[in-house]
Amino acid sequence: MAHPLTVGFDLDMTLIDSRPGIKATYQALSARTGTHVDADEAIGRIGPPLEEEIRRWFPAERVAEISDVYRALYPEHAITGTLAMPGAREAIAAVHAAGGRAIVVTAKFEPNAKLHLAHLGIDADAVIGSLWAEAKAEALREHKAAVYVGDHTGDVRGARTADAVSVAVATGPCDAEELRAAGADVVLGDLTEFPSWLNRYVAEEADGAEGADAAAASA
Repeated sequence: MAHPLTVGFDLDMTLIDSRPGIKATYQALSARTGTHVDADEAIGRIGPPLEEEIRRWFPAERVAEISDVYRALYPEHAITGTLAMPGAREAIAAVHAAGGRAIVVTAKFEPNAKLHLAHLGIDADAVIGSLWAEAKAEALREHKAAVYVGDHTGDVRGARTADAVSVAVATGPCDAEELRAAGADVVLGDLTEFPSWLNRYVAEEADGAEGADAAAASA
């Protein structure tokens, strides 16, 4: 590879199971505002920007205000209840073992994303927040990410917009069939399958580079 391997990861339902914490935050938001939010329904739609969910429960003119209230409640209610997804730490470690960098590119408010990673001991090299779907390509291109791993069709679109390999994990709201239909290059059951896939990917890239060098030398 022409530059050090960089692999991007989504956060919610890719690296972390934030459903318990997000549910608790929506319940706190309901108590604070006096407006009912069906927290169980909301956590079934994790992935897109917060404002899309807030818009379902509050009038348009209050979306920005209520989103700020939610984000302020989040550290108290969401961090300790959130778990690492199976294989999350091992996936990051596999990237580092391959001599690469592991970055997190997420739609989540960046300070809250960093709180999650610090609490769970997930060692990302960079965290970029508030980017969704195709907009994730901005950070992926900036960091020269060759691979992006996510659980949502929006993550697939972000990877493809950045010309990165789209690795999808069927651990979020989108099933394997949806992820393939969206254009994912690889679909894994969960992150426990990622290290072995990465080893194959790195080996294939190295073989391809050697072949290209040999062809150039003989030209």
